Amino acid sequence: MTGKFAAFFNTFIPKSNTLMRYMFSAVVTMAFFSALLTFSGGTSSSKLAAAPNAAGESGEHGAVEFDFLGILTHHLMDTVIFEWQIGGTKIRPGDAGYENPKFVRRYTFTDEQGLYRYEGGVPMHITRRVMMMMIVATILMLVVVTAARKIAANPHRISGKLPNALEAGFLWVRKDLVEEGMHGHSRSYEHLILSLFFFIFLCNLAGLFPPIGEGIVKTYEAITHTHHDNHSVGTTEHPLIAIWPGVTATGDISVTFALALIPTLMMWGIGFKYQGFKFLWHSVPNGVPVALFPIMWILEFVVSPIAKGFALTIRLLANMTGGHVIILALVGFIFQVKLMWFGGPVGIVGAAGITLASLGGAIAIYFLEILVSFLQAFIFAMLTALFVGSVMHRH
Repeated sequence: MTGKFAAFFNTFIPKSNTLMRYMFSAVVTMAFFSALLTFSGGTSSSKLAAAPNAAGESGEHGAVEFDFLGILTHHLMDTVIFEWQIGGTKIRPGDAGYENPKFVRRYTFTDEQGLYRYEGGVPMHITRRVMMMMIVATILMLVVVTAARKIAANPHRISGKLPNALEAGFLWVRKDLVEEGMHGHSRSYEHLILSLFFFIFLCNLAGLFPPIGEGIVKTYEAITHTHHDNHSVGTTEHPLIAIWPGVTATGDISVTFALALIPTLMMWGIGFKYQGFKFLWHSVPNGVPVALFPIMWILEFVVSPIAKGFALTIRLLANMTGGHVIILALVGFIFQVKLMWFGGPVGIVGAAGITLASLGGAIAIYFLEILVSFLQAFIFAMLTALFVGSVMHRH
């Protein structure tokens, strides 16, 4: 498929740059299938709303409602694939604890007796984003371990594109990010920041690939003439979704918060490690007047690490969510405009123009999202090194 796209776009991209042509065709392919798989659920669940006549009867023709908000919510929100609860008891509607604010935000499930939630215990449900993180972590471990074995076999002569690329990436992150930010004290923390960088980068990038799991489910349902309802309250996703959920794990605040919590706690822990108990007052810059010391201590020792962790959380979340919303909005025009093709204010020519403009904009944003995926991983790793390095010595 990508070869056909490359042949088609030969006239638009210089023939001398083969890599760019294939990258462009691959992005177009992914954008097309992402839109198709993402919006197929919305179009299939669209309903015919027949307008009632004066006698109260439904008309013969209905207007198809395109539920863009439902598609956007389904794409951005997380849903359960596999139910897994450690401890706790099931509570059902009418039970005393069912509407308890402590548990009302937990996932709702259903069985032969009806809806239920869990009271107490530890929810360990495998959601789409959790599954995506597992897949990314597995891919990362397999790639790194394979490359490391090849490098260890002959350290003086590294052969293969993958080991060379990984070694170049590791050296770049270590020298330009970690060592620069930690002022020569980076040896003990290189593995952590390298892991953060590559894990975040792959999570960001994986969210741009089409939701292959949804495509497999729809194919399976078409062959078996079955339908798995995952929109009703209490239902879970089809198990085949787990093959590749196709969501951005870093587009969830719980994920970005957990990642940002690591450097936040490290700022306090490493401060005490390098400065001892003096860090309690050395967190305030030298030369601050005594009258301002109490206020500055609160700001520097308490507020500053929390604010930095909050900035890491929101920056990554907003950047990885915003691009997907724009892409969904642009591609949504294509599905929405079909309602106006015949008999509406927009003719076929106008609809075709809107479709091409929307597709072109979505492809452009798709390219930008690839760059943003790298930049956000780079910024997160760089700021982690800077924040942690700043508490090693008094300023």
